Amino acid sequence: MEFLQPTSWTDALAAKAASPEAVPICGGTDLMVELNFDARRPAALLDLTKVADLAQWDIDDGSVRLGAGVSYARIITELSARLPGLAMAARTVGSPQIRNRGTVGGNLGTASPAGDAHPPLLAAAATVEAASVRGTRLIGIDEFFTGVKRNALAADELIAAVRIPLPVGPEQFSKIGTRNAMVIAVAAFAVALQPARKLVRTGIGSAAPTPRRAPAAEQFLAGALAEHDLWESRAELPGPLLDRFGDLVTAAAAPIDDVRGTAAYRLHALGVMARRTLAWAWRQYQSASPEGS
Repeated sequence: MEFLQPTSWTDALAAKAASPEAVPICGGTDLMVELNFDARRPAALLDLTKVADLAQWDIDDGSVRLGAGVSYARIITELSARLPGLAMAARTVGSPQIRNRGTVGGNLGTASPAGDAHPPLLAAAATVEAASVRGTRLIGIDEFFTGVKRNALAADELIAAVRIPLPVGPEQFSKIGTRNAMVIAVAAFAVALQPARKLVRTGIGSAAPTPRRAPAAEQFLAGALAEHDLWESRAELPGPLLDRFGDLVTAAAAPIDDVRGTAAYRLHALGVMARRTLAWAWRQYQSASPEGS
């Protein structure tokens, strides 16, 4: 196995162009498991840990540009106030050691249906910044996941960053697993409310071949909140509205039976999580000042 270790972003892109089969590694929290169990044996590894640009984040044009090498631990400590939904998900990732090594860029590259970062990125309408020696292009998160552990990157492309709009309303995330720590999600769900725009976005994880949104649930909820003047009044959400939202989220999923849970259990759990996360987000909206919502 060839080992490539560029020290600049330019060199990293050149190495990927010269060896498209090279598998990027930064945190290695997924890839090293596959290597250790001999489930994968790539021809080359492209180590990105010495590319300093990937470990930076900044705010640009109303979005956080999160470098692909920024760890979950740093998202928690440095970006909780700016990216609350993603920070909630980051807190559920593995152990402290995994959070210190794992990255959102790696989560996107692996494109696992169970990736913890994916539901909040879907709910936040994130954009993936892909780069190669040919240039840079932006891939909307809705188009990024193309199949089970497959994404829209070309063979010579690397993830430079993910651009996440700063929230304009409450964000919430929920995940269920066999225990509280160091667990792969049996199912996960994220919701983001945008009161000024009267919009709702969602993200479903570990309950379909790819991470996905629940468009019918989003449209129903946004319409019902407007129809009943709830965006303005901030009154309590009716029980039937919560139930219908949960049902529509469940209908958007397509889970399977596996060693972590049955499809039936995932559907049940997803409906419960959808209702709960919406209730949490709405409570947050009710307690916020009108100017801060």
